[in-house]
This record gives sequence, structure tokens and C-alpha cells, in this order.
Amino acid sequence: MMAQMKEYDCEREADWIKVDLHIHTLDDPKDHLDYSAHQLLERARDLGFGALAITLHDKVFDRPEVFADAAAMGILLIQAAEMRLEGADVVLLNVRPDEVENLSTFDDLRQLRAGRGESLFCFAPHPFFFLGASIGERLLEEIDCFDAIEICHFHKGFFDLNRRARQVAAERGKPLLATSDAHRLQAFGAHYTSIPRPRQLTIEAVLRTLREGPRRLTSPGSSWRDLLNVFYFVFIKHPLRKGLGIARPHHCQHEAGLVSRL
Repeated sequence: MMAQMKEYDCEREADWIKVDLHIHTLDDPKDHLDYSAHQLLERARDLGFGALAITLHDKVFDRPEVFADAAAMGILLIQAAEMRLEGADVVLLNVRPDEVENLSTFDDLRQLRAGRGESLFCFAPHPFFFLGASIGERLLEEIDCFDAIEICHFHKGFFDLNRRARQVAAERGKPLLATSDAHRLQAFGAHYTSIPRPRQLTIEAVLRTLREGPRRLTSPGSSWRDLLNVFYFVFIKHPLRKGLGIARPHHCQHEAGLVSRL
């Protein structure tokens, strides 16, 4: 405990930072979104986030100019991807593009983890939800592949499929992480994990704290408006954009405005 307190000074609320490690942007090769990575950074800066991961589907986000802009804002941007392995989604943090090129099975993931050790972090996103490629009860079979389990943002009152996630995390000794899994810009900012601010904001320090704690989870219940917006996006807007092949906005649309405010 004393060693932990030497690294962290978290007596005040300001000594904690917000982190969101499951976010999508218009760079995503599978989902048709309408906000850029730079718009995300602007919102994250305004809301006081300290670390983010843009988790494109089956692709590592690795645009150098976005990482540079994040650093200029004081935000740690971690290379990441949401990969589909044997029909189930997993989120990998601090992963390189070449490492996911041929990643398709959980045995591939085990091999990658064996070579990377604790420099790689893997968590199970929305594990017990119906939509998407949630891993479900198979999580128990593949639990050795995961460092943490996600608390999904999509819940309200009695409807909370995170109950099973909490149960598995407690039984298997895995930490829980709250994320936004944002596919709409306004959905980012309300659901996140907080950690004590390390003396040096590095990937190593963030991943270590995610494993060891302390952590705080912020994931308020969805409002009826939130639920309607999610259903509208999932069942109407996104299928329509995808079916019509609506072009994504260009990456550079918001860069000039962003740079002028740095």
C-alpha cells in the first residue's frame, strides 16, 4: 500500500483521471459513423479525460497526427483495436497493426499474450449482451485470455445484462471497466473508468493501474432518450447509411479548427 501511495497522490478528486478505452470513430472500417477522431479529442479535452483508446473493428487505429494532437492536449491515446475472434469481440490495448493481421482465434491471442506479457491488455466488451458479437458464457472457457471485463453502457433499472459480467468478474478475480463504446459523439463522456493520476502518464502506468487498482466506475443508467437514440442508430440510421454507402466525412475536416485551439 505504501508503495502504491508513493506513486499516486489521490487524496483530491483532481488527482484522478477519466479513461475511456472502447470508442469508435469514422475511421472504422465496418461501422458508418459521422464524427472524426479530432472531434472526439476536442470533446475529451473539454470533459477532462486523461487517456483514451480508439478501438476500430478488426483494425488498429494508428494515425500519427491524431496521437500527436492528443499528446498536445495532455491526453494519452493508446493504440488499440476491437477484434472478432471465432465470432466473439475482444478489445486489445497497446497492440500494433502487424500483431492483429493474422489474429483470428483465441489460441492466436494466447500466443500473442505469451510473447507480450503485461505490456498487452485485453478485455471482454459487452460480454453478455444480445446484439453484436458478445462472447457470452464462452467467456468462462476463454477467461485466461482476458485481463478485465467491461461494464456495458446500455442498461436501465431492471434491464442490466451487466449482472452476469459482475458475477464472473468476482468469481474469476478480474477487474471491471466502464466504457462508452461510443458510436455517437454525444454518447461519449458519461461512461468511463477513473484511476489515480500516475506521476508519469504512460501506457505502462495506466495498464498497471487497470490491473491492480484502485479504480472507480462511472456508468449511470440510460435515460429513455438514450435508449431511443441507441435503437434509432442501431436499427435505422446505421443500416441506412451502410446500405446507401453514404460517404464518411474526410479526416481533415476538423483538423484546422482543432490546431487553432491547441
